[in-house]
Amino acid sequence: MAQAAARNNIGSLIYFALAFTLGAYFTFAAVQGDYGVFRRVEINAEAVTLTAERDRLAADLDRMQNLTKRLSDAYLDLDLLDQQARDVLGYMRGDEIAIR
Repeated sequence: MAQAAARNNIGSLIYFALAFTLGAYFTFAAVQGDYGVFRRVEINAEAVTLTAERDRLAADLDRMQNLTKRLSDAYLDLDLLDQQARDVLGYMRGDEIAIR
């Protein structure tokens, strides 16, 4: 009778140890795993960063499209053309004085 009680106690101890180990593993996986809570926070932070970068790039694209339109044959902005010639080519008008 004593051996049956000891065997029953060892069996229940193994059962609870296995259940605790599995519970701890799944809890750890839910928090730290590839699809866990911390990964979700990282993904949300990355999404915010990428959204801000997308908005910045969209603004740059709009600015470049505006400059391209203003320098096109259909719509020529002479002030912008003068500015680009000065910046890119280093041109200056004849009535200007360069100070170094």
